[in-house]
Amino acid sequence: MMIFATLLFAYTLSQFFRAFLAIVSVDLSRDLGLDSAQLGAVSAIWFAAFALAQFPVGYALDRYGPRRTIATTMIFAVIGCGLMAAATGFVSALTAMAAIGIGCSAILMGSLYLFARNHAAEKFAMFTSLFVGLGALGNLLGTTPLALAVELFGWRWSMVGITAITALSTLLAFLVLRDPERIDSSDGSGGMIDGLVEIVSLRTLWLILPITFVSYAVVIATRSLWIAPFFSQVHGYSVTATGNAALLMAITMSIGALAYGPLERLIRDAKRTAVIGSAVTAAAYLALAGFGAQSAAASVALIGLIGGAGLTYGIIMAHARLFFPRHLIGRGVTFMNFIFISGAGIIQWISGQFINASERAGLDAGERYATLYGAFGLLVAAALALYLFASARPGPQDRHQP
Repeated sequence: MMIFATLLFAYTLSQFFRAFLAIVSVDLSRDLGLDSAQLGAVSAIWFAAFALAQFPVGYALDRYGPRRTIATTMIFAVIGCGLMAAATGFVSALTAMAAIGIGCSAILMGSLYLFARNHAAEKFAMFTSLFVGLGALGNLLGTTPLALAVELFGWRWSMVGITAITALSTLLAFLVLRDPERIDSSDGSGGMIDGLVEIVSLRTLWLILPITFVSYAVVIATRSLWIAPFFSQVHGYSVTATGNAALLMAITMSIGALAYGPLERLIRDAKRTAVIGSAVTAAAYLALAGFGAQSAAASVALIGLIGGAGLTYGIIMAHARLFFPRHLIGRGVTFMNFIFISGAGIIQWISGQFINASERAGLDAGERYATLYGAFGLLVAAALALYLFASARPGPQDRHQP
């Protein structure tokens, strides 16, 4: 229980870091002189650094275990928090967020590694959804509580406090976590590159990758970057009101992640569960594109629905995990996480470029965000169309059994 709590503490912070910019974006842009494209880049660099770190993290998990991997990488998060508190411009903010991204890169994967090693494959979805759902409460800290802290102390002193909390979590990871017994490869695929080649060669994963790339990306882009500008510019919300809207989305994301585990157990099919959630998410984004500018109440309701249905991360990961051999679990889950997070970084960067260009072109806020959310819905729908053809479970044609 102490190990689970330590991991959850760290993962809650990881969730906070990928979403907190939505609340401080106005103050950050003003104090550091950032435009929309630069703000999008600052948010995206967290995901880019996080994603690129997945390859050495996966190798380190299989070779050295989660304790040293998680605790060592989290030192970068502590450094990055301190740098962000002292940031003076675009480059320093970019550097700080990159360091925080590296620092968070092993937390979830180390946790999933332990779940996969210590529990049967059919229980992986339940443990993953429970962990992701509870960890998504970190999103709550990055909504109204953060908005209140920023109003009381300013965003810089708020970051100082977060730095201290991150340092405490890092120390606990060093002291509490324990590694499972190492498993050596029996076929020579023990190196980082060889293991990745073997993972990529699993053709059954190929039709899962598009939905992996876009499903989490559009939801976290909405939550971490565009929810505040959307409600403030389109509906005239204050900082606190915007924080409340983000709080609702954070709550529904947590509830949705928690619900997907029991739902998968009821349906008894991870793929079918993910299909249902993705279809609802695509429809909600298209509805937001069509009606969001006309009604604040409809926008809030649809944002909540997207949060609840859209966090299919754990179920898609559980589906992919069925195809990984035991000696490559670390590299398998980190490869999938690379796809999830790189999608988030790329889509955030592209969306920032789009918003900046549309502002220069003179589009009003309603048109800008209708186009953005419509594109998000179409991306999910297109990826879902491919995902329908993916195998639900490993068959005789698959080279490895989990």
